[in-house]
Amino acid sequence: MIKKECFFCLLLLCSCSEKEEQPKQVNWNMEKSTEMNKELAIEQDLDIDLYFARHENWEVKQTGTGLRYVIFKKTNGAIPKPGMEAKTQYRITLLDGREVYKTEADEFDIFRIDKSDMESGIHEGIKLMHVGEKAKLVFPSHLAHGLVGDLDKIPPLSPLVVDIELIGIE
Repeated sequence: MIKKECFFCLLLLCSCSEKEEQPKQVNWNMEKSTEMNKELAIEQDLDIDLYFARHENWEVKQTGTGLRYVIFKKTNGAIPKPGMEAKTQYRITLLDGREVYKTEADEFDIFRIDKSDMESGIHEGIKLMHVGEKAKLVFPSHLAHGLVGDLDKIPPLSPLVVDIELIGIE
């Protein structure tokens, strides 16, 4: 019995005296950050391509920032400019179709173009529209909520789909 107790104590002491393993240090630098961002951009671009592959009959246009858009209802209305207030109705979803935000049928969202906290992809898209037009904007996460999401309904690194109507400008 004493041998068992001694053995147990020795085993306990040996296990406690082992050196704790330190987490591996990563040498993070600008090059690794740039590489990661390029990989994320390629991955999101492919996801957006797959989204539009289901809608081959749409006339999709793309800007240099990665915003893709389709104007479904065209008009000859006024063109919004930076600093103007845009009156809109919209529905925002993730690429998989999950709705995250929308204006109600009898409500509008009003924001100042290029001077509000609205996603930069929406600002860019609104400037491509005329008053009265309806469009679908699809943009990568760097034009939306980026690395952190919105800390509510939009997950980190999420491309967004925005169905939007430009009701008016002031």
